[in-house]
Amino acid sequence: MYAIVDIETTGLNPKTDRVTEIAIYLFDGGKIVERFESLVNPECHIPYNITALTGINDKMVQDAPKFYEVAKMIVKMTEDAVIVAHNASFDYNFIRSEFKRLFYDYRSKTLCTRKLSRKLMPGLKSYGLASLCKHLGISNHARHRAGGDALATTELFQHLLGIEKDVENVSLRGFHSNIPGEEILKLPEFPGVYYFLDADGHILYIGKSINIRKRVMSHMTNNTTGRALEMRDRAHHISFELTGSNLVAQLLESSEIKKHKPLYNRSQRRSIFIYGLFSYTGSDGYIRFSIEKIRKGQLPLTSYSSAGEGKDYLVRLINEFDLCQKLCGLYKTKGACFHQQIGQCHGACIGEESPDKYNDRVIDAISKYMYINKSFFIIDDGREQSEVSVIKVENGRYIGFGFAGIGAIENNNELLHDVIKPYDDNKDVQVIIKGYLRRNNFEKIVIY
Repeated sequence: MYAIVDIETTGLNPKTDRVTEIAIYLFDGGKIVERFESLVNPECHIPYNITALTGINDKMVQDAPKFYEVAKMIVKMTEDAVIVAHNASFDYNFIRSEFKRLFYDYRSKTLCTRKLSRKLMPGLKSYGLASLCKHLGISNHARHRAGGDALATTELFQHLLGIEKDVENVSLRGFHSNIPGEEILKLPEFPGVYYFLDADGHILYIGKSINIRKRVMSHMTNNTTGRALEMRDRAHHISFELTGSNLVAQLLESSEIKKHKPLYNRSQRRSIFIYGLFSYTGSDGYIRFSIEKIRKGQLPLTSYSSAGEGKDYLVRLINEFDLCQKLCGLYKTKGACFHQQIGQCHGACIGEESPDKYNDRVIDAISKYMYINKSFFIIDDGREQSEVSVIKVENGRYIGFGFAGIGAIENNNELLHDVIKPYDDNKDVQVIIKGYLRRNNFEKIVIY
């Protein structure tokens, strides 16, 4: 049984945005056997641009059921069914996030009609739902509404079944691998670390991803280098470890590579964070910043994937803390910086502000965004709805990570120390944690 699903939302981020409408068409492969459609009160304002796209506004949803009121119906209709949607990861992640707010671990197998269409109907200019409907002559009189798009997706899926009945295995078509197909299909679509193993069980390669199955399948179709082909030919099995949190996945991957030294990780992939923010005190007593390439042995205050990203970050610091463009290395001049000329800089660049006053703000900027000599826990997503991941930093040093029940951290933060499994601190994990903190994509921080 297939549950064809479409949702409308207040935005694109499942962590912060909410569902405003949902439609489910239960499809047995030949006909629709049950359907459910409902507006959903998101309990927040619907942005104007979303209303312009979907036609759904605040007034329309004010008397609609809240998500918890339709949750039971969603579970009833989708249990033992495969979730089918166009851009399935979008719909599925939103639904999971809504259930997470209810402390329910919602999980289901998914199929994406966009990906299936690419496999089964190659060569089209576009694989958006509207373009595919136009190509196949499928009418949709309610575009960007859950009911209209779900019905159109059902007709599209029915057409794809006419091309290939075994759609659940079609994603493995064209793979050349010794890894059993059932091992790949059983891989989770959640964050974690995965291991490619040879015929004797030795680790060939260790990787991490926010979607293990998707990342592994990309390895299976990687024909770009001889090394990639060689690894794929030698791999006979795959194992994985769920982490829940992308941060924990990065930290575990780094530790596991150093521990096992897999053959195909030895030529270490270049870090995506190749530029760093460095500070030094000049002979005039002012603390200065610079964006530079990270060299071996260097530990920057924080790191970036490009010099441009680093400069954008410095601009934010300058504006927030009234820092000097010149002393931050963004304005090359022998005299005053541009901000001083318009009254935004207090004149450190020409000696009008003392080093002590200026440096106080620099230190505030550093202490807010870095974790030098600080002790805290980072609380992030867990492997299940009922738990969280916990990363421990003590006096600026990474101590390790673990997992705790949501109830435990709400009642007693002291319990967080007990769940931590120790891991080594090093430059790589410092860069990972600082970059993650700077992007602010975690649940919360607990200071201790």
